[in-house]
Amino acid sequence: MTSYISHTSIDCADAYTLSRWWQTVLDWTDPPEGPDQPGDEECLIVAREGRHQLLFIQVPDAKQVKNRIHFDLRPTEGDRDTELARLLALGAIEVDDLRRPDGTGWVVLADPEGNEFCILRGDAEQTG
Repeated sequence: MTSYISHTSIDCADAYTLSRWWQTVLDWTDPPEGPDQPGDEECLIVAREGRHQLLFIQVPDAKQVKNRIHFDLRPTEGDRDTELARLLALGAIEVDDLRRPDGTGWVVLADPEGNEFCILRGDAEQTG
């Protein structure tokens, strides 16, 4: 017997707003049972392939320390730097730039509530 990850839960101050932000970043969709509404204390978004889910749970405490787990994002099209510009325009905040002169490396960002995540090079950059 084994287990699988049903969904990843993210504590936040505003479940609806943060779920909409990540839905835009990832191009994910609402669950089959329908979209969440402003004021909902739990909001779910689903990958278009249907297997992965993120559950945003509204909690009273503010984020206090660095995440112990985070997302590493890879652009589905284009390159890391173009995706970095898009994410910054959506409201991500740059935390640390770990890009190297040879093009390897990544950039550490934070979502609007301060949760860190990284943006890696795209697949074409990896093989090119």
